[in-house]
Amino acid sequence: MTPRPPATPSRRTLLRTLAALPASALVLGELPGMLGTAEAAAPPSGSATRYTIVPFLNSNDGTVNVYQSDDATDFRLLRSSAYTPPANRIRDAAIFRHTDGYYYITYTTHTWQDTSTTIGFARSSDRVNWTFLYDYPVPIANLSRAWAPEWFVDSDGSVNVIVSCSTTDDEWIFTPYRLRATNSALTAWTSPVALSGIGANHIDTFIVRIGSTYHAFPKNETTKYIEYATASSLTGPYTIRRTGDWAGWGSYREGPALVQLDNGGWRIFFDGYGDGTYYYSDSYDTFATWSAPRALPGISGTARHFTVIKETVPGGVSLARNTTRSFRSANYSTRYWQQQSALLNLPVVTGSSTAAEKQASTFTVVAGLADANACSFRDASGNYLRHYGFRGRFDPNDGTTTFARDATFIARTGTATDSIRLESYNYPGRYLRHYDYQLRVDLPDGTELFRQDSSFTPVTSWA
Repeated sequence: MTPRPPATPSRRTLLRTLAALPASALVLGELPGMLGTAEAAAPPSGSATRYTIVPFLNSNDGTVNVYQSDDATDFRLLRSSAYTPPANRIRDAAIFRHTDGYYYITYTTHTWQDTSTTIGFARSSDRVNWTFLYDYPVPIANLSRAWAPEWFVDSDGSVNVIVSCSTTDDEWIFTPYRLRATNSALTAWTSPVALSGIGANHIDTFIVRIGSTYHAFPKNETTKYIEYATASSLTGPYTIRRTGDWAGWGSYREGPALVQLDNGGWRIFFDGYGDGTYYYSDSYDTFATWSAPRALPGISGTARHFTVIKETVPGGVSLARNTTRSFRSANYSTRYWQQQSALLNLPVVTGSSTAAEKQASTFTVVAGLADANACSFRDASGNYLRHYGFRGRFDPNDGTTTFARDATFIARTGTATDSIRLESYNYPGRYLRHYDYQLRVDLPDGTELFRQDSSFTPVTSWA
């Protein structure tokens, strides 16, 4: 059996540390750097989390696709070529939802070789059908290029665009500027103001605000590293706190974009243009340390420079608690979960199966042992489904925090009607899936096959 990945430090130590944190630290993702891994979080009952990205394509900077995800990892295509501007190009599209209910994108209007003095705007009511609004000439004297506009909505509700600009005296030296909308229609803007302290030769600056602090992630165009800076005002002065390979992301990285996850942590996405890979990495200590970067499955190598919008929307998975169910594979309709010698497998179960086989294929759904909004599953003998060495198995509840987390799963929407996918609570991004008819907890690869292998339909119990 594959050995269980070690937790360092001990979970007991982590639990004591978490208990000492204020509630606000959890909300803002300010977990201690030693946490290493974090728990997934279930959205409130009757709702679902939805992440949307609108990237241009590695093969085509004249259009954008729209993708969505419920876990910020497995992005599914919602609409290909969803928006093509009436002229010029579309690169580096950033998305947000305005108070008028519309989704807006702003974007670079020309390819990288050409002079580009405008940024484009378009809007949509549904994220898939877009209407061109206008190209805005950025009013900077001797402007050569205006690239990578990024939305930033401040705590006072003001809508801002952070755009990287260069001038004709040195077309490849970029400085970040702020434009602030002066009307709710987003058709008028203040004069550009340079972000003090970040300085020239920085591009793709992305900003988030936590409390009274602005956290900026600009790319240094000399070193090709993503740096980190803070300020008490949106326009600065910023102090650059981290340079070089401070986060372990490597060089030749660009287009950073951050989003806060359901569990309070922060995820950064960035374009590894040097190796053709799109990456993500997580932080649970307010950006002090980061997980090792992983390739974004499915769209890595296809999608280029994007930002992410997160929403809580009606819907989600409805799985009744304290009821017995059997779970049928979404892509092998005669195969069901079954406990076999303490392991969870996926054999064929039919009306002619023995009473013992039917009983072993029947489970009680209960509130999650580690999160009441999540799920746990109990077999007829009272043992709980948990992962160990990433293999699905049944064991008696030993009352430990480790066991509770191992035995808790977040229900996500599956590929087939009424089907669900089950994300590991303490290994976010890993899903229960079948492989060779054995159930294990694996990372998605972005394929439809994986989504089908990890989708199961709750049905009337066999016993």
